Amino acid sequence: MSDVPAVRFVRVSRRFGEVVAVDDVSLEIRDGEFFCLLGPSGSGKTTCLRLVAGFERPDSGEIELGGVRAATLPPYDRDVNTVFQDYALFPHMSVRENVGYGLMLRRVPPGERERRVLEALELVRLPAAADRRPAQLSGGQKQRVALARALVNRPRVLLLDEPLGALDLKLRQEMQLELKALQERVGITFVHVTHDQEEALALSDRLAVLRDGRVEQVGTPAEVYEEPATAFVADFVGVSNLIRDALASSLTGSPAAFTVRPERIRLLGENEAFGGDVCSTPGVVRDVVYLGMHTRYGVELPGGERLFVAEQNRAASAADVHAARGRRVRLVWERAAHRPVRGAR
Repeated sequence: MSDVPAVRFVRVSRRFGEVVAVDDVSLEIRDGEFFCLLGPSGSGKTTCLRLVAGFERPDSGEIELGGVRAATLPPYDRDVNTVFQDYALFPHMSVRENVGYGLMLRRVPPGERERRVLEALELVRLPAAADRRPAQLSGGQKQRVALARALVNRPRVLLLDEPLGALDLKLRQEMQLELKALQERVGITFVHVTHDQEEALALSDRLAVLRDGRVEQVGTPAEVYEEPATAFVADFVGVSNLIRDALASSLTGSPAAFTVRPERIRLLGENEAFGGDVCSTPGVVRDVVYLGMHTRYGVELPGGERLFVAEQNRAASAADVHAARGRRVRLVWERAAHRPVRGAR
């Protein structure tokens, strides 16, 4: 792997009329890492991907690919390939022909082309499907073919635009594991666009959280989840309780805003004893959402604020957890679980 970033944005902006899709973005994507661009619709993540591919040009700033200014490279000369959500397979071609199409355009000799196509299909565990048509494949198989077609050209950077978005939940989770394992085997840089927080946390070595065209935070999944830089990141990446103003003052003596994750809060009986360097507040359980492995509780505090608590269902049944609705409880959490945030409104 090289010390030179695979992709580098230097104060890049892109506008579409009055809309600023990418706003003064600077970031580095390391060679050989799995990097996710995470954000809601309209955050600019797909535009960033298109800028790397050369499908869009920045209005200001520079993009470098392997240390080379991308402005000098047309899309067909960039050492990148893109995998799209809709697969974009040719329906009249076999899997073998789809995967080898780019090699054919590059006039790779037939023998070499066949060898590389079979290697790519082995990588995605589909060698037996080489002579099938896309209509004969499942959604997961089609996505593997799209990956093989992108990898067969041996790009330095693989761009993935919501590649798992069309799959059902169980298959998407299976493909996440396969995608991560594939990236580790081939060792090239993956830049993955998604709006799915769990997917970004599961796949990435590092991720950037985008909002309104700007980067809110860059870090490892643990850093972004455990140490959110802004209130937006705390709320968007997982679920978090934002505590501020009068409630913060009553708990800590300061109105400074902070967050605490639902799984860090203990749900105790109204008069149950507790100790340690903790925050504590009484409340009433108003909402109960049973999610199989765990339950999320919405607890109303005396001032009308509501905090969320997540507990694993180690021994409780669905009937047990639903019986908690209306119960008076006490919420307790370690002060060490507090994470100060900026941008709280």
